[in-house]
Amino acid sequence: MTFRDQPWLASYAPGVPGTIEETTETLTDMMETSAERFAPCIALDFFGETTTYAELGEQISRAANGLRKLGVSPGDRVAIVLPNCPQHVVAFYAVLRLGAIVVEHNPLYTDRELRHQFEDHGAKVAIVWDKVYESVRTFPGDMGVADVVTVDLTRAMPFSKRLALKLPIKKARDARASLTAAPGKGAITWESIAGARKLHPSHQRPLLTDTAVLQYTSGTTGTPKGAILSHYNLRANAAQGSAWVAGLRPGDETVYGVLPMFHAYGLTLCLTFAMSIGARLVLFPKFDEKLVLDAAKHAPPSFLPAVPPIYDRLVTAAAKKRVSLAGIRFAISGAMNLPVSIVERWEKVTGGLLVEGYGMTEASPIVAGNPIGPSRRPGTVGVPFPSTDIRVVDPDDPTVELGFEEEGELLVHGPQVFSGYWDRPTESAQALLPGGWLRTGDIVRVSADGFITVVDRMKELIITGGFNVSPSEVEEALLSHPDITDAAAVGLPSANGGEDVVAVVVLRSGTELDVAAVREYCRTRLSAYKVPRRIVEVDDLPRSLLGKVLRREVRNRLQGK
Repeated sequence: MTFRDQPWLASYAPGVPGTIEETTETLTDMMETSAERFAPCIALDFFGETTTYAELGEQISRAANGLRKLGVSPGDRVAIVLPNCPQHVVAFYAVLRLGAIVVEHNPLYTDRELRHQFEDHGAKVAIVWDKVYESVRTFPGDMGVADVVTVDLTRAMPFSKRLALKLPIKKARDARASLTAAPGKGAITWESIAGARKLHPSHQRPLLTDTAVLQYTSGTTGTPKGAILSHYNLRANAAQGSAWVAGLRPGDETVYGVLPMFHAYGLTLCLTFAMSIGARLVLFPKFDEKLVLDAAKHAPPSFLPAVPPIYDRLVTAAAKKRVSLAGIRFAISGAMNLPVSIVERWEKVTGGLLVEGYGMTEASPIVAGNPIGPSRRPGTVGVPFPSTDIRVVDPDDPTVELGFEEEGELLVHGPQVFSGYWDRPTESAQALLPGGWLRTGDIVRVSADGFITVVDRMKELIITGGFNVSPSEVEEALLSHPDITDAAAVGLPSANGGEDVVAVVVLRSGTELDVAAVREYCRTRLSAYKVPRRIVEVDDLPRSLLGKVLRREVRNRLQGK
């Protein structure tokens, strides 16, 4: 038996097809279909303020026309720098309606991190959280940004209707202040864009093969690059997800958007999948156990995509507050290893299933998942999704195919696989083999019946809290410190199933290590999740004959191996 025989199909849950129908609609078509089919259903729920699918469709049309008047044309890149909020959803689909390209960004990135990405993609327009407006506004004009639109998150919140009644005036004002900032000089407000007339239906529409999103990732080499994801890629992956979850109730599911939508995982599960099935998407600007449990009182979730630490924290908080989590039928975990102990705790209190999946940004991002049924196998990342093929090859020579139970690099082929990296032909050729096979950079072992176990990563990315961290980026920040002459960053297992960023440093002669001061220094150059949790002083670093730091050896020394 070979991988071409697809033995994993026998483990699919009842009702899950081996293949999905060929995708023929763009994300724009998909959203318009949902706006019509589920018109009276609630599409978005933000702190209790709701928007129906009909209203969402109209808001997207108006915002698209506002952006058109601003000069956005097919193929233009439009940067979105927002946390989860209704304006994010509207902006995403408004940009796509014009045939333009969405570029998602983490709004908590430092100026330096954002600048690097803006320099790479050259967005014409940026739609940003007003708290980061001043940072983006200072970017040089030669980077391509002509207009910056600012978004006040609180405009979508029920402050006047509900929050101000529940909180003392000062606390309500403080809450608002934490989420917004005064408009900066020259800012274009989101309201001025969203208040336009509806876009004329005859306006040019995007094609299925058009690029929809540039999603930045450290990929398989560690250098942040924009993965080119087409309408076809993203629509297909949403359809694969819908097919995978047998028993979905279109128009009657409540999906909790605790995953950031600027991340590939949150983008597909919340921005595309949830919208495609007419779900009620409950949005959270950031994960907070109290906010989630409060929301569960008025809109209990039925579908919760998340990462292991979130499930763990929710179960603990729910027990303390005596809040029921029963009714969450489906929970999909990704981005890091899912401990069996968390699965057991979660399923005991919810009565639903918690299964682990596997993916990467270059695959839109979902590649495989555990069957949502009795054939699931905790400890593995499951089996390939419908219409997805896999192979295992020799990582040093991908033309040499290996068999079941042999450890090798995982290759993936399917409609969700990207076409390459933005303006990076060399890296694209390294990631994609002839025939469109994606090199994942992950070392796996596949059982005879098709279940995938991730053994190791060829790439040395650190996965913490569901986010990829490039060791070289952390090391660059450390090496800019005046007292550090050499540094290496690695990921070490953490109790919640992910990894902690840990650094080893060599100090300049005559200096002493001040861990708190070095971590504070790093915070000015790196996002919080990239800052090393631990910093260890060493006399020297292990290196190859060519002078490359042997991170695997560093990791082994830290673990006492």
